[in-house]
Amino acid sequence: MAYDEHLAERIRDEVGDLPGLSAKRMFGGIAFLLHGNMLVGVTGDDMIARVGPDAAEACLALPGTRVFDMTGKVMRGWVVVDGSALDEDSGLTDWIGRAREFVETLPPK
Repeated sequence: MAYDEHLAERIRDEVGDLPGLSAKRMFGGIAFLLHGNMLVGVTGDDMIARVGPDAAEACLALPGTRVFDMTGKVMRGWVVVDGSALDEDSGLTDWIGRAREFVETLPPK
């Protein structure tokens, strides 16, 4: 499965200078990890964001979002953001910020 390389490059530009950041092929796309924990990723034309279980419900109420259930089982604390909802840089920045807020609470792997 191909993924939106332009979206991946936009994410890379946004998070590229974070200490502890790495990228890895996952979910048929690319994932960006912060200290070994997945932060965001790109699959197809969409972005996966790890926002945590406490924030997921509120995030799923926002336009262009849906649950992440790649295996047929909903992954709690994760949301998929439609690529069209990320057309503006501010939208991308906001979603990365939401994910970063949660992932920075996790211990490094």
